[in-house]
Amino acid sequence: MNFKFSERISTLQPSAIREILKVTQDPTVISFAAGNPAPESFPAAEMASIAAEIFANNAASALQYGVTEGYGPLKELTAKRMKEKYNIGRTFDDIIITSGGQQAIEMLTKALVNEGDVILCEMPSFIGALNAFRSYNAKLIGIPMDHDGMDMEVLERTLQTTQNVKFIYTIPTFQNPSGHVMSLERRKKLLELAQKYNVLILEDSPYFELRFAGEYVPPIKSMDETGCVLFSGSYSKILAPGIRIGFAIAPKELISKLTVAKQVSDVHTNLFFQMIAAEYLKRYDLDAHIAKICDLYRTRAELMCNRIDEKFGGKVQYVRPTGGLFLWCSLPEGYDSMDFCRKTGEKKVVAVPGSSFSIDEREITPSFRMNYSLPSEEQICKGIDLMAEVLHDYVK
Repeated sequence: MNFKFSERISTLQPSAIREILKVTQDPTVISFAAGNPAPESFPAAEMASIAAEIFANNAASALQYGVTEGYGPLKELTAKRMKEKYNIGRTFDDIIITSGGQQAIEMLTKALVNEGDVILCEMPSFIGALNAFRSYNAKLIGIPMDHDGMDMEVLERTLQTTQNVKFIYTIPTFQNPSGHVMSLERRKKLLELAQKYNVLILEDSPYFELRFAGEYVPPIKSMDETGCVLFSGSYSKILAPGIRIGFAIAPKELISKLTVAKQVSDVHTNLFFQMIAAEYLKRYDLDAHIAKICDLYRTRAELMCNRIDEKFGGKVQYVRPTGGLFLWCSLPEGYDSMDFCRKTGEKKVVAVPGSSFSIDEREITPSFRMNYSLPSEEQICKGIDLMAEVLHDYVK
C-alpha cells in the first residue's frame, strides 16, 4: 500500500540523536552523544522497595486508570517543593503531571499554535522541541545567543516586527545544547518583553537543579507575577528518565487546555511510576540525592575538559560548564562538525553535530555537542584520545 502522509509529518526527519543512539547499542562504541543521566544516579534500590510495597498493598490503584491532571499526592508534593524551594507558583497557577518534559512542550504547541504561527527560540536549540514545533507547521525564528543567553536586543526587534508570535521558547539554565546560563539581568528583561508584547514564555528547565559550580540564578517563573510563563520541569534528570514523569506549572486557564490536549494523547501519565515518585519524595531527601548527582557530574565534566585541554591542542573552543549534562565545542570557522562527527564515528566515538540543533538542519556549523554524564571516566579518557587523533588530521 502507498501511504500519503500528512503535510505536518511528511517533512519531519527522525531525531538525529535517536538515530545516533541506535549506533551506541554496539558495546564497543563510546557515546558522547546522549542526553542520558548516569545510571549510577538512579535510586534503584529505594524505588524497588517502594514498588514492592505498592504491588503488595495498593496494586489495584497502581494498575488502574488515573486522572489526566496527575496523581494527587505527586502534584501536591511537587507544587509544594517548587514553591518553597524556588518560589515557583502563584495563586493563579496550577500544575499538571506530564509524560516527561517533552510532552509539556508538545501539548503547549498543540494548545496555542495554528499553522504558520510563529515561535521564537534560542539558536541553537533542543531538537526535541524544534521537532514538536515543526510537527504543527509553526514558523520558527531563531534568536542568537552568547554566553549570557538570548540576545535581548534582537529579541525585541523581532517582537516589534513579527506578527502572530505565540510564545518564546528558552532553556535558561544549562541550555541544551550550549550549556549556557542566561544571566539574571536577561531573565528580567525577557520577562519584561513578554509582558510588554503579550507573549508567553515557555521556560524549559529539565537541568536547572544540576548545578555543580557557579552561583544559583532564579528561574524566570519565580519572578512571574502576571501569568506569562509556563515552567516545564522534569524528574528525568534527577530520578530516572525511563519513568517519563515531568510537570508543567502555568496559569489555571492554560493548564485546563493542556489537560484536554493530554486526554487525546495518552489519557494520563504512568500512574505506577507517579506513585513511586511521590513515595520517594515523602521518604527520602531529594536535595541530598541531587547533591550526589552533582558531585558525580562535576568530576566527569572536569575530567572531560582537562583531557580536551591536554589532547586537542587548542583546536577546539569551549566554555567549562557549571552544571547540566553538556559541553558545546567548536572547531575553527569553516569546518563542518557533521563531517567531523562522521569521522569520529568511524573511530567508534560519537558526538552530535551542531546542525541537529539548528532551525535549518542543512546549516553547516563548526559546533558539536558532547555529553559527560553517561560515559565512564575510562570511556571519557579513551574517547577524547580517539577524537584527538581524528582532530589533528582534520584540522590543519
